[in-house]
Amino acid sequence: MDTVIKVKVLPRSSRTEISSKANGVYRVKLTDPPVEGRANQALIALLAEILGVPKRDIEITAGKISRLKTVKVHGMSEVAVTQALEAENLEHRAKGKARSF
Repeated sequence: MDTVIKVKVLPRSSRTEISSKANGVYRVKLTDPPVEGRANQALIALLAEILGVPKRDIEITAGKISRLKTVKVHGMSEVAVTQALEAENLEHRAKGKARSF
């Protein structure tokens, strides 16, 4: 079972984080620039860390050179992905670094 999510990437931000979710699209701030695929690699690393899956299980299926990307997470249900991203949000709120969804 695979899950597809939409992500809008904001490269060259002051920090790397998932900042919000609106209309089914996650906004992700990345410190890396969109040069030579560095922002894409940072996005994959961030999602893999949050979701607890290997980087190889995260694939950018559309938008590799666009800010709006379609990302496929292999081996996780939509419910599991949503729960993991919301748990990340709650953890950061507890530390005073709110990520609103």
